[in-house]
Amino acid sequence: MTNPTILVVDDDIKIRSLLRNVLEDDGFCVCEAQREEEVLQIIAKTPLSLITLDLNLGSECGIKIARQIRRTSNVPIIMVTGKDDVIDRVVGLEVGADDYITKPFHVREVVARIKSVLRRSEGSAPQVEATVEDVHSDTESMQFRFDGMTAVPDQMKLLDRTNAECELTSGDFRLLDVFLNRPKRILSRDQLMDLTGGTEWNPLDRAIDNQIARLRKKIEREPSEPKLIKTVRGVGYTFACDVEVVQASSVPAKSA
Repeated sequence: MTNPTILVVDDDIKIRSLLRNVLEDDGFCVCEAQREEEVLQIIAKTPLSLITLDLNLGSECGIKIARQIRRTSNVPIIMVTGKDDVIDRVVGLEVGADDYITKPFHVREVVARIKSVLRRSEGSAPQVEATVEDVHSDTESMQFRFDGMTAVPDQMKLLDRTNAECELTSGDFRLLDVFLNRPKRILSRDQLMDLTGGTEWNPLDRAIDNQIARLRKKIEREPSEPKLIKTVRGVGYTFACDVEVVQASSVPAKSA
């Protein structure tokens, strides 16, 4: 069985080497490129499972390269960038990016995002067989800290700022999990419905808006003035808070 092949596009050789080393350790095959010409040549001759694409490639534009890729291929794209500009995020989504990671990033988070996108992608290449290390590093050991709170995905548990457990429904937690895995990425309502396993919606459907309102009441310091889940007019929502990925052993115990 052929392992998935990942194309890493970045003009920084240190970033490319870092991602190559960690991805190859996880069983992926890796190609590298730093210019549009190289990207298109590799796509033409190599069956790719996914592309990580830096938006800022010196004199070249990652958005332009993404548009070129989408003219001939539906290969999943994860945009990797140091930029924090809302316009770039919106344009990246519009040209067909499947996920978005900002620098500096944790390499295990990149691997987990890649595996997640591959699982979601229709017709993606066969997955690397999971190992015991994968299970612990990418699922059970992946918890998230944000604004003084800690989410534990494998237990569907959220600890608040006093280390007490919050009461979340399964739907609340699925929505929170979507945001925590895509911090500072703008998500449209239909993307949120799809990622949370909801039904199709129409512009008059307020299901997602109502669920956002419920989640805000449970995680925002001031729900009437949300700082975590922000509305992006005409587009959708974004989780505006920094999110830290931590290991299970470092998650604080629940207070008595």
